Amino acid sequence: MQISRRALVSSVPAAVLLAGVRPPGARAADRPLAVGDDPAADRAALIANTLAIFAGTDTSNARPEVAAKLRTVDTTARSRLAALDSAGPGELFAGLPLGASDPNLTTSFQYLYEIALATRTPGGPASDLHGDAAVQRRVIDGLVTLYDSWYGDQSKGYYGNWFNWEIGISSHVSRTLVLLGDPIAAYRPELTAQYVAAMDAYLRSGTNGDVDLDSRFHTGANLADITTNRVLQGAVVGDNARITKAVSDQLTVFATVDPYRPLHGVSDGFYADGSFVQHASVAYTGSYGTGLLTRIVQTVQILDGTSFVPGDDLVGVVRRWITEGFAPLIFEGWMMEPVKGRAVSRTTTGYADAAAVVEAVVGLCGHVAAADAAALGGYVTYLRQTSKATLDPSAFVSPVTVARYADIIADPALPAADLNPAAHHAAFNAMDRTVHRRPGYAFALARSSTRISGYEYMSGENLLPWFQGDGAHYLYLAGQDQTRAYGVDYFTAVSPYGLAGVTAPVETRGSVPELYGTAWYDNPERGFTSSSESQNTYVYFPRATNVFSGGARLGAYGVAGFVQSDDVAYAARQAGELPDDFVAYRNASATKSWFMLDDEIAVLAAGVGDAAGRALTTTVDARIAGPADRVRVTGRLRDGAAWSGAGTAEPAWLRYANDSEAVAVGYVFLGRTPVTVALDTVSRSRRAVRTANPDTTVTKAVFSLTAGRPAGAPPASLAYALVPGAAERQLAMYARGPLSVLVNTTRIQAVSHRRLGIVAANVFAPGIHRAAQLSVEGPASVLLRETRHGGTSVAVSDPTTERDTVTVVLHGRTMRATSADDGVRVSRVPGGTRLDVTTRHAYGRSFAAALR
Repeated sequence: MQISRRALVSSVPAAVLLAGVRPPGARAADRPLAVGDDPAADRAALIANTLAIFAGTDTSNARPEVAAKLRTVDTTARSRLAALDSAGPGELFAGLPLGASDPNLTTSFQYLYEIALATRTPGGPASDLHGDAAVQRRVIDGLVTLYDSWYGDQSKGYYGNWFNWEIGISSHVSRTLVLLGDPIAAYRPELTAQYVAAMDAYLRSGTNGDVDLDSRFHTGANLADITTNRVLQGAVVGDNARITKAVSDQLTVFATVDPYRPLHGVSDGFYADGSFVQHASVAYTGSYGTGLLTRIVQTVQILDGTSFVPGDDLVGVVRRWITEGFAPLIFEGWMMEPVKGRAVSRTTTGYADAAAVVEAVVGLCGHVAAADAAALGGYVTYLRQTSKATLDPSAFVSPVTVARYADIIADPALPAADLNPAAHHAAFNAMDRTVHRRPGYAFALARSSTRISGYEYMSGENLLPWFQGDGAHYLYLAGQDQTRAYGVDYFTAVSPYGLAGVTAPVETRGSVPELYGTAWYDNPERGFTSSSESQNTYVYFPRATNVFSGGARLGAYGVAGFVQSDDVAYAARQAGELPDDFVAYRNASATKSWFMLDDEIAVLAAGVGDAAGRALTTTVDARIAGPADRVRVTGRLRDGAAWSGAGTAEPAWLRYANDSEAVAVGYVFLGRTPVTVALDTVSRSRRAVRTANPDTTVTKAVFSLTAGRPAGAPPASLAYALVPGAAERQLAMYARGPLSVLVNTTRIQAVSHRRLGIVAANVFAPGIHRAAQLSVEGPASVLLRETRHGGTSVAVSDPTTERDTVTVVLHGRTMRATSADDGVRVSRVPGGTRLDVTTRHAYGRSFAAALR
């Protein structure tokens, strides 16, 4: 389901949205409660729902499956109490000195919340904490101490990261006020109002202590966090108007982003193609997106049965997010790397990231129609069965969700099933990402453009990010524990200049802390402060300067193209728009295409060169393995001789196999390409990619397959195919086809696949360009497939997002349209068939037609 921001916010009054609600257990046909029917009862229900989410209920907590979660709550609280007991001067908790560290202040509030939670959690393994008034009073005293000494004085606060003051602290405080509402009222009745007033005062990115939908800080996941906090604050101070306003503000998060008519100038959120963007230009489904999903589902649960809850349609929007936005990005229980921003450098795994989605899905199951609940439940079971890591429900936030999860996986009426078919192609062109899936593998591709950042660095995270959006790919192989293939260890062990798929100059770059001695470029006189727009634009997540990034999707097949460019920081530095001490790096040049088929992903690159005359390396693939794993690389040269494994050669094909993991990848070279194979043992600390990581040394066997260009060499081209899981016999057969390169230049790149009946092309230059039976007016992407029964299907897109129309001519036969998307006009011309496609404001979307 799709709702535009304009339609949602402008044409539907908030009062109408808020009136379409129903009490617990009521059917849609029952009379909904009207806002304000019983304000006190609404608030009481909201608080009871919140308690159930975070502390569980007598019923849920009596379940044996919930015992591990309860032990976690209890153990955590006792460790926090011990830290409270042993605190030194200037600390509330031992090891967290206060007064200059906003993370320590935030963590102190978190610890108080975790203690309070144990006192409100029934059925724990040691029930003496539950209901312990003395412990609750210690929490309240802690709140008083933090308020009086380190938080309440606005003139001393708001140092460091804005997020801690506007979201992090408020999240912990708001929940604690809900948990201890009655004890606070009896012991320090003024405290709740003091804290709510202070949280308003710290909402400095807003207006008059409230949300500002025009603020660049109040968008997407951040807006969901802020508004959920304000819902809870309204409940504890008895302010229904505050709750209503917060829910109304949060409704904007549900709206599908229209990039051509953004409401409040906001480009953060979900797009029509399933993309999720945060920070205006970062592909972020796997981190901020999971946070948004978690918060939205919690809000649905918090408001359930009150007159504040929006209608069912908004729950349907979340259902679509899961199917179209999240499910394609989770492979065998692992959240993919290219949608995690700076979070790729954290030690948490893709399995843990996906577990957050599982909890949200379980929570949503109770708020959707029966058929949707069955599909979502089957998806939960599917993720549990396919994940290579045991999902630990004790890590869920809610004990109630732990119990519901146990019910779902034990239900024989919910057979395991993915939400997408096994053969699936997702073109997330709105965030410059592509995911191509087949039984046995998933291929994820990260690009950048004038619309999407090449990477995200921030707060000492993702220190070596420069090429992560330059065509970096991630090839996930079925049956493998992905912690042994990707995650933080991949970025730790693999050179940042040698990420799979990347063309990079041979040089050494400095991280932001190395360059400037701080976590950011500090120059307030020129507009560079820790959270300024200039910092975002040029340091934290710079965009590229190319417009061509995207491609066409036809069913389960796809083509993507990308023109590698300098980023905006280098362009501005060259133009004299940045200070002299600002460091920006020049990129190499390349024009690339990926043709994603069944058994293979064909890759073409042209114009691989460097205007500065530096040597270049293009990494065909890079993979990591355990140092003791049995890794073999075999192959054949073009003359049929066995590849020796030494030095640089021109192979016809190579095969990487990790026998310990039972995985393999083949590489077929579609032209004369000198390549170098290396298998090196690399030991490096995880702190190399994130300053807050433990100083843990990672040792990996790093396989790299590269094609180099010496300094000063003219631009070159190369063509190859990745063949996941291929056997040697299969690779040898590519000498006879079925894959052929039709053309490989900086103006047009095209391939054909005889067995599949596919011809696909990226046209990068203006004008008419021909490949086989296709003539394309560029720039454009086109994918054509002929069926066995004489039909032809065609998909067309504008990867620049700037064209109004694209024209394609199919030579050799005149055909008529049996079906066509809106915006596609099919006509017959001498010797062929013409398609005129209206691509205006399509934002890279594919248009398809079936011909006969």
